[in-house]
Amino acid sequence: MTQRKRRLPTTEELRIWRDFIETAEALRSELSSRLQSESSLSPGDYAVMLALSEADGHRLRPSELAATIGWERSRLSHHLGRMEQRGLVRREECATDSRGAEIVLTAGGAEAFRGASIPHLRAVRELFVDALSPGQLTAAGELAAALRGRLAELRAR
Repeated sequence: MTQRKRRLPTTEELRIWRDFIETAEALRSELSSRLQSESSLSPGDYAVMLALSEADGHRLRPSELAATIGWERSRLSHHLGRMEQRGLVRREECATDSRGAEIVLTAGGAEAFRGASIPHLRAVRELFVDALSPGQLTAAGELAAALRGRLAELRAR
């Protein structure tokens, strides 16, 4: 039985990979810090409220919400409990399936989300969009799409 030899990244490829990961983490950290200081919302809060704000009736089943934001159900459940205590979301019985529940964005949650969105979007512009030329921004979109496509392909195997 022969094994295929896996080709490892070159030194230059590893340098680029590390630059990419470290820069993405620094960007995420700065955006998170600004979001928290300007709105008292965590990036997780914002992700949940964004998904709910875009959903019909501002409500989703927990499994749909978890899939939308890319979280495990257990992580989401714990986070939703904290958000419920703060009045940002609530759980309601599902109107179409008495066995299930839906997560609903409350009026207070919608107000908090709206209040956080403008400063957050300004930070995205300042830290990401304005740092890139139009061509670089297009290339960043293509890069993200290629990486998402590769991940989807590997998951499908």
